[in-house]
Amino acid sequence: MKQTKSVEDYLEAILMIEEEKGIVRSVDVAAHLNYSKPSVSIAMHNLEEDGSIKRGDDGRLLLTERGRAIAEQTLARHRFLTGFLEDIGVDADVAERDACGMEHSISAETFDHLREWYSALKASDSGAKD
Repeated sequence: MKQTKSVEDYLEAILMIEEEKGIVRSVDVAAHLNYSKPSVSIAMHNLEEDGSIKRGDDGRLLLTERGRAIAEQTLARHRFLTGFLEDIGVDADVAERDACGMEHSISAETFDHLREWYSALKASDSGAKD
């Protein structure tokens, strides 16, 4: 399966729910993303076929190594971009929404440079205040 915005959103949601609740079920993903249960069911089947998730005997969703890598990368981008946007004065709700779109469209190269630049900027600002 091609790594698309939809795939990244589903895997990121599974990781976020796992961090919050420990156990993830399809119904949790549907509620988190505000998607219909049948749509999520189809997506989970596709992610399982793709090797991004496994289902436990009890029906819970488990990220595979491949799925976890995609989810962690997407969530890290999301969290950084949300924080960056808030730091430059964007309203928290707008920052959250915008970061959701940006995390999928920004290239790895651009993201890495932005993160490095911003980390260096923050480090130099904190050094100037000491």
